[in-house]
Amino acid sequence: MTVDDCYQIGHVIKTHGLKGEVQLFLDVDDPLAYQEMESMLVQQNDSLVPFFIEHLQINSAKTIAKFEEIDDIEQAKSLVACQLYLPLDVLPELKDGEYYLHQLVGMDVYDRDTHLGQVKELFEIGPQELISVIHQEKEILIPIKDEIITKVDIANNRIDAEIPDGLIDIYLEDEN
Repeated sequence: MTVDDCYQIGHVIKTHGLKGEVQLFLDVDDPLAYQEMESMLVQQNDSLVPFFIEHLQINSAKTIAKFEEIDDIEQAKSLVACQLYLPLDVLPELKDGEYYLHQLVGMDVYDRDTHLGQVKELFEIGPQELISVIHQEKEILIPIKDEIITKVDIANNRIDAEIPDGLIDIYLEDEN
């Protein structure tokens, strides 16, 4: 299994205690939805390694995990800063009109029926999520806000937007 077959759910922040537990950052809308998770994939070097979960404690402040066969602080230290993944096929089903952010990559973006380009990647800068689109050989960053992104049509690979006047021009101006 490769990273392209998965979605990132977070990373290991630090060790917790002396018996191999680690503190996780779960970058998901509802961490409690993952409470019954039996395993996850941990990125080590260029590989995704499956780790079975012995126990998982999720609350609003932090998530503590104990992986099988990780029994002391030294073993747990090797997991610090590792990215955590789950296979795409275990994503919870969404209601009509909802989408996962990773689904936006590669979609065509239209500003009032003018094709701008395809979503190249996503950025999260503080509380703001942005999509990156290459338009006229320049990168344009578009905020993912309901006032700007008016419709996401996964089936037709199309994002409709109403880009604020002047936003695209800022990116297209020649640098002096």
